[in-house]
Amino acid sequence: MDPAQDPNQPSGGMPDAPDRNTMEQIRLRRLAKLGTASPKPEDSSSASSPKLAASPSSEQDQARQKKATDTPKRPITITPAAATATTTTTSTTTRDVSSSNQAAASSSSPSLDDSSNKRAAARIDDRAQGTQPANKKPYVGQEESLLDWTDRVLSGTFRFTLDPERLVDAQGHKLTFLPNSSSEVAEAGSPAKLNEELLDSAILEAATLRPHNTSLLKYLLSCWKRITRVLGQQPKDGSAEEKRKILEEAKRLCMSYSLFSLTMPDLFGRPEPEDLVPCLLRGYDHEDSLPMDWTKEAIDRFPEDDQVKFAFADAMASISQKLAGLTMEDDFRACLNAMVFYTRFPALLQAVSSHPRFLTEGGAPDLENDTILGPFFRLSPLQQQVALTYFPNPRQLDRSRVAQSQDAMRTVLRLHQDELFNLANAFIRAGADTRNVMLNWFALGVNLNHKRRAMQVDAREVSSDGFMVNLTVVLDRFCSPFMDTTFSKISRIEVEYFRRQPRVAIKDETKLNADQATSDDFYAKTDDKPSNFISEVFFLTLAAHHYGSGATNSKLKALERDIKFYEKHIASMEAERHKVANIPTQLAIFEVSLKRHTDVLEKAIASKNAIEGVFLDEKMQELSLRFMRYVAVWLLRLASQSDYTPDKDLKLPLPSPPPEAFSCLPEYALQDVVDNFKFVYRHLPQIMPSAVGNEMIALCIAFLQSSEFIKNPYLKSSLVTLLFNGTWPFMHFKKGVLGDQLFGYKFANDHLLHALIKFYIEAESTGAHTQFYDKFNIRYEIFQVIKCVWGNDVYKDQLTRESKVNRQFFVQFVNLLLNDATYVLDEALTKFPKIHTLQAELDHSTGMSAQDRQKKLEELQALEGQAGSYMQLANETLSMMKLFTSALGEAFTMPEIVQRLASMLNYNLETLAGPKMGQLKVNNPQKYHFQPRVLLSDLVEIYLNLGSSQTFVDAVAADGRSYKPETFDKAGYILAKRGMKDEADLRQFDVLQRKFKEAKEVADQAELDLGEIPADFEDPILGDLMRDPVVLPSQHVVDRSTIVQHLLSDPKDPFTRQPMTIDDVVPDTELKAKIDAWKAERIAAAKSKADAEQMDTSEG
Repeated sequence: MDPAQDPNQPSGGMPDAPDRNTMEQIRLRRLAKLGTASPKPEDSSSASSPKLAASPSSEQDQARQKKATDTPKRPITITPAAATATTTTTSTTTRDVSSSNQAAASSSSPSLDDSSNKRAAARIDDRAQGTQPANKKPYVGQEESLLDWTDRVLSGTFRFTLDPERLVDAQGHKLTFLPNSSSEVAEAGSPAKLNEELLDSAILEAATLRPHNTSLLKYLLSCWKRITRVLGQQPKDGSAEEKRKILEEAKRLCMSYSLFSLTMPDLFGRPEPEDLVPCLLRGYDHEDSLPMDWTKEAIDRFPEDDQVKFAFADAMASISQKLAGLTMEDDFRACLNAMVFYTRFPALLQAVSSHPRFLTEGGAPDLENDTILGPFFRLSPLQQQVALTYFPNPRQLDRSRVAQSQDAMRTVLRLHQDELFNLANAFIRAGADTRNVMLNWFALGVNLNHKRRAMQVDAREVSSDGFMVNLTVVLDRFCSPFMDTTFSKISRIEVEYFRRQPRVAIKDETKLNADQATSDDFYAKTDDKPSNFISEVFFLTLAAHHYGSGATNSKLKALERDIKFYEKHIASMEAERHKVANIPTQLAIFEVSLKRHTDVLEKAIASKNAIEGVFLDEKMQELSLRFMRYVAVWLLRLASQSDYTPDKDLKLPLPSPPPEAFSCLPEYALQDVVDNFKFVYRHLPQIMPSAVGNEMIALCIAFLQSSEFIKNPYLKSSLVTLLFNGTWPFMHFKKGVLGDQLFGYKFANDHLLHALIKFYIEAESTGAHTQFYDKFNIRYEIFQVIKCVWGNDVYKDQLTRESKVNRQFFVQFVNLLLNDATYVLDEALTKFPKIHTLQAELDHSTGMSAQDRQKKLEELQALEGQAGSYMQLANETLSMMKLFTSALGEAFTMPEIVQRLASMLNYNLETLAGPKMGQLKVNNPQKYHFQPRVLLSDLVEIYLNLGSSQTFVDAVAADGRSYKPETFDKAGYILAKRGMKDEADLRQFDVLQRKFKEAKEVADQAELDLGEIPADFEDPILGDLMRDPVVLPSQHVVDRSTIVQHLLSDPKDPFTRQPMTIDDVVPDTELKAKIDAWKAERIAAAKSKADAEQMDTSEG
């Protein structure tokens, strides 16, 4: 039994009742806080019914106390029921209170819907209520006076009495006897019954009598709920006006004292104020929960007493602090429901947003753990302990079990993120000040987490992955309303945002195309206009993707590396177990070390599964892609200085120079778009057809063709990767998600090939220390994109046009193509003889030591890896040459490149079909992508594609190092024997071989005719006879074809290493005339000699 309701409670369990004078002084000192009371009879004493002031001074308090003690008390006048015209006759049964205990008033519960309010009402009383049989007529007794009614209702509501003999009400509830109030009534000579004038002091006395270890707020809330129900049952037609006034005053006083319990504990002799937290954490249908109507009335008191507002804000801060120690595996719903309850009242959100703990001056961990909203956003299945719950014993889980856990995890997280968005949205809509504070909180989330993109991340200095992913998803949701398919609101995103005191900090970020000094100068020119909400959310979301989901996504690669390392390390440890198996002390140490490494491995696997599970959420990624499409279109509009949308044409090249506003943007503005689409292409291609539009193709092509707009070569190369990923076949998309668009989209038809060739050339020199190897990966992806679209003849026509209109550009491209083919073929084919030797040695390694064998195995593995990579690149390079020479053979026989092309083909043909071809034989050649017969067939096809050009035939025959007629014969024999070419191709190849032989004979004869070449006529670099001598800026003379070939690979003077172009050379016409005259003279002399010998022969 509650001791507060037991009048017989021993004195040790209940505080002593204060004397009347002390209670009067306390009450008068705080009376002004109660608000304006109902009108009282004129003869009422000032002690029992004072007129309330808004904020009395201390002098007023003292005056009132003096008046209360000096003025003699008047008898309390009770008007008999018969003399009261407005008295309502009711049964003397206590049906008012008993029926109220069964009714369901809407104010009895803080539930967010009416149905839960109704459920809550029946649980308020301390005991179950009986119901009267329907067929039994109610007993009708004598009329009840207003005084009796008042005493009965107030006693039943507040559970106290002035009559020491009546300690239980009609329903059996125990009543607390109020000795001071009872004495006051007795001194006045009035009946020991409660009335409106006594209620104020009676409530205070009852509240003061309650033991300090019980909740005063709980008692007062229960009283408020009961009085509210009784009030709701009164007729509203004016027939019970007196009763309504009494009930209204009782409700007002109860409300005031319940608030005083939160703000002025000394009023009740208590050391600490009451705590709202337990009531807020109760379920909506719990009897101790905060009623909605009570909360509304409390909010109405905010202007009168700031302490009430602070009490609500402090309560939520305490709930947040409690939540900070919980995870998704704990019972966190009560804390979340409390915040959801606050969202129904904008004034509460305003109070919370003004709390000192809403924002923080600390670091990222403080934001997550110590701010009010931080712990709500912190909840996530990405928390380490939660991930291990979803993926127990992760090393033993099969993929189906992992997939099931990931599905369950996504469902839970999606619901939580919906609630987080609703919370944040309520703050945004609660008012301008609250919206600004909420945006500031989001800004702290991104600004304090820049270190999440560092090479080495210290988890103690940044927010958790779960927190940042939730932050990103919620911001994505805020962008959703303005991300329509027609891009109608994209003009609302303000270019000048970063010059208007932006919330997002970008000073230390790498810019798209500006150094730090340029960027600082640009942003130093500020704009005082405020940014609109769309711009604020847009740039916050862009930053959140970079520091939030983007950083978490990049963590996957690190986890994969860690997992491989620990698996290998644990395997090596297990292999060493036998060494300590018989030594107990060392075995124990070994087991502890093994357990530690195993735990780290399992945590890494669980984290990887959890991150993959979160990021494979199709709905999350669809919303993210919608945002990235908007970013892509906005970037193109800014770079092109136009109103571009996907349904409009984009003019290329982009206008130069790039706008400063574009150049000074953070690099992640474009990187986020590329990374997001690359991830979805790789892992969720099924959502791409409905999510991607022409804007992504336009973005890639525009910045590849106008590559000067972007400074970072890796970022530019990622645009190629994006196109490459878009051509991967999947499902019924044989050309991938973008393949069909690239094939038929007019913008792509007009600009794609030029953009790819341009970047193919630029990839030769990226400026990075790994540029030599990076270029091969870039060019491999370019080949794949070209192969995907080559079936459209428009691209073949584009290649022809490039060779004619941009001759130098095209020659540079072909030269680099030849360089690549020469290098990768040589690197790949020279590895196979070494692999062949090592494999033979290992197959016959009977007497080889274990150490030597291990050394050779490691060497073999390294060679195999290199051979496989180079061979794959070689296959793709030759494939491109086949396509291009088939479509545009004459372009590959230009004087600048034809000799190099012929030499490259002859050298590799000699390797594949020459005397040393047997050294290429290795075990399992498919392992290295090595198919020698296919490779030989591709080389011969290139010969056939170019065989109609006499220039090419002469170049092949003039290759003194590698041209050998017997090698061509052997190649034809192999192709015929293996069926690699049809009869027509073989006949054509035979004809071509004869042409080579004839050209060789002519070349040899010409060399004999010329004889020794004068030193002045020789090219100083190649040693050949110059045909078109030119003077370099260094004044050295070389042949034009020599310097052209040199400049294709190295734009510097070969003698002084100073930059130069082909336009810097000057024809040496005088020397050319001498060479031509000398040649004519030598040829004429040789012809005369031949004629003379022929005459001698005929005469003989």
